[in-house]
Amino acid sequence: MKQYDIIGGEKLTGEVDISGTKNAAVAVIAAALLVDGVCYIDNIPEVGDVTTIMEILSDLGVVITRVAPNSYSFDCRAIKPDSVARAELYGKCRASYYVLGALLGRFGKVTVATPGGCDFGYGTSGRPIDQHIKGFEALGAEVEHSGGWIRATNNGSRLQGSRIYMDVVSVGATINTILAAVLSEGTTIIENAALEPHVVDLANFLNKMGAAVRGAGSSTIRVYGVDRLIGGDYSILPDQIEAGTYLCMAAATGGRITVRNVVPRHLYCITSKLSDMGVRIEENGDCVTSSLTRKRLKSTNVKTAPYPGFPTDMQPQITTLLCTAEGTSKVTEAVWDNRFQYLEQLQNMGAIVSQSGRDAVVEGSMNLTGAPIIATDLRAGAAMVIAGLAAEGVTRISDVWKIERGYEDLVEKLRRLGANITIHNDIEIVDMASDIIGADKRAESAA
Repeated sequence: MKQYDIIGGEKLTGEVDISGTKNAAVAVIAAALLVDGVCYIDNIPEVGDVTTIMEILSDLGVVITRVAPNSYSFDCRAIKPDSVARAELYGKCRASYYVLGALLGRFGKVTVATPGGCDFGYGTSGRPIDQHIKGFEALGAEVEHSGGWIRATNNGSRLQGSRIYMDVVSVGATINTILAAVLSEGTTIIENAALEPHVVDLANFLNKMGAAVRGAGSSTIRVYGVDRLIGGDYSILPDQIEAGTYLCMAAATGGRITVRNVVPRHLYCITSKLSDMGVRIEENGDCVTSSLTRKRLKSTNVKTAPYPGFPTDMQPQITTLLCTAEGTSKVTEAVWDNRFQYLEQLQNMGAIVSQSGRDAVVEGSMNLTGAPIIATDLRAGAAMVIAGLAAEGVTRISDVWKIERGYEDLVEKLRRLGANITIHNDIEIVDMASDIIGADKRAESAA
């Protein structure tokens, strides 16, 4: 079992290159299934969820070749209408459901296993797919979800364009409906669509391959069906959540970090809230720098919302940061029902934080204290790293594979910024405080 040990108290300083966004990469890679040719995709982050999506495509018969670091070619010409990937692969990654929309759109029928991913309180698989199914059915497909499998079919015929209103703003359902509609007959109009940058990134990729997707980034998206997608090349958008996480790390440690290879306007929803807390934000081209303008952070209130609101994927990180701020803060999670599962871990480190329904109240305190804690999910795991960096003493984080689902080369990037972080692969639980004290005494004796 891999674990991280962090000795807190080091100010992080320097520059860090931001990888391609995981959320866009998993959608774009799945979209390659629609391409009748070879496509080359660059700036793919080397993270767990991306690896899983590529394993699924390989199982389906896609020929994937690594042509350079973070760059792959995808040849989907040999896949068959009845291709089915192993169920256990779908269970490792929530975004595996994009294979459903892509194969349904290409072949008019598809069978996939129920997706996995972080559980935020919606039944067996953690999150609902009712809006995905609504989109598929509006395009003419019949959908059956039973026994751990999802089957959708239009009897092998092309789907038919339709007008679809999403009952809730859903990134996944918006993307899946676009994927299903690209090769349909006629025009599909998606209303109340998600506005997130990775929705736009997917549309840009599809258009580069020969699709006709218009209006991505607005609440109404039009997909004009085409007969075929051709090959081409594309580069994935930088990851706003990875960038936001490092900006929080700078604030938590009193350091100064510049994130490079970013789109600053995609970060406004995050940087504006950091500014409210007393963090100095500087923009310079495709770089954003975060540093403190005061000794202590200020308290503030945060409410998550679909883009361009404050992202739910940054909620654990900002909540952890508020644990070190002056005064009382309130964090409202308006997207998922159960995203505060990590609060107990912060309490184990001395944080004064409580939950009532979708709200968390944070009483800021001067110091967190290192402790053994668990990464309860991907973004909460990143928040635990922030807590460890800000804490006094040693923090050991378990289940870090969840963090590595979405953060490329995290440990090495942190080391280059000055963090004292090490990786352990054993499962033995030790008294970390005793280890540190023992080491200090041995050093004193040797001196």
